[in-house]
Amino acid sequence: MARTQTARLMDGTGLARRTVEAASASADAIRRQTGSAPCLATVLVGEDPASVTYVRMKRARCEKAGIESRHVALPSSISTAGLVEAVTELSEDPEVHGILLQHPVGPHIDERAAFEAIAPEKDVDGVTMHSFAAMGFGLPGFVSCTPGGIMRLLDAYEVDLAGKHAVVVGRSAILGKPAGLLLLGRDATVTYCHSRTADLSSHLREADVLIAAVGRPRFVAGADIKPGAVVIDAGYNPGNVGDVDFESAAERAGLITPVPGGVGPMTIAVLLEQTVRAATHQLGLG
Repeated sequence: MARTQTARLMDGTGLARRTVEAASASADAIRRQTGSAPCLATVLVGEDPASVTYVRMKRARCEKAGIESRHVALPSSISTAGLVEAVTELSEDPEVHGILLQHPVGPHIDERAAFEAIAPEKDVDGVTMHSFAAMGFGLPGFVSCTPGGIMRLLDAYEVDLAGKHAVVVGRSAILGKPAGLLLLGRDATVTYCHSRTADLSSHLREADVLIAAVGRPRFVAGADIKPGAVVIDAGYNPGNVGDVDFESAAERAGLITPVPGGVGPMTIAVLLEQTVRAATHQLGLG
């Protein structure tokens, strides 16, 4: 018997398009007022095929949105000191408004040191300790882009988070941890789960809102979804497969993001929006 999808799809592609259109309009206004466009610098260490593709895609989206893109390609052999120096130069360059350091950067590099070389006002990817603290304390700043995109999706579909039990599967510094902080800031009760969580299924079944960010294909089974839950799949694995088994999960969830077309487009949209906002502040326009 064929399975029946009951969940409503959360369209990240459409929301991302509208978000980028608004950012593009703001970028055009900046250009008309100042004669120059907002500028995002991308830094790539080595030639990892996936990273090269991601950076190329982000640069293309920048160009389409009227945001200038400056690319800094560095050899895989570069040292931590060399990478920190390159990022610091961009932080001190008044013509650069946002900085994206593509990760991973290589096992021999202190990635945290490289991230911390990004000036807080240019951390449009939300990867520095300053940005993490701002998310934790609910202060103005730049959010990590994927968690920020997730929050936008939840808002667009009018998901009331207050008092809800949110379960985040994954604890990375740029996805799982900040996602939980942002949910907590909206009065959700947050549980973090990970690879060493005992009896993971029991936690998943209690989730009113489930965010899967573990990096394993189809890791979350439909049987572990609470009926009517909101399921956000932040995973992306080879073959356009997420961290949630979509077919079985869609039978039980109330709302669910597809892969692709859910969280992914929103990540880039938030990056572009935050770059424009950074330029606005640095140029004294707002």
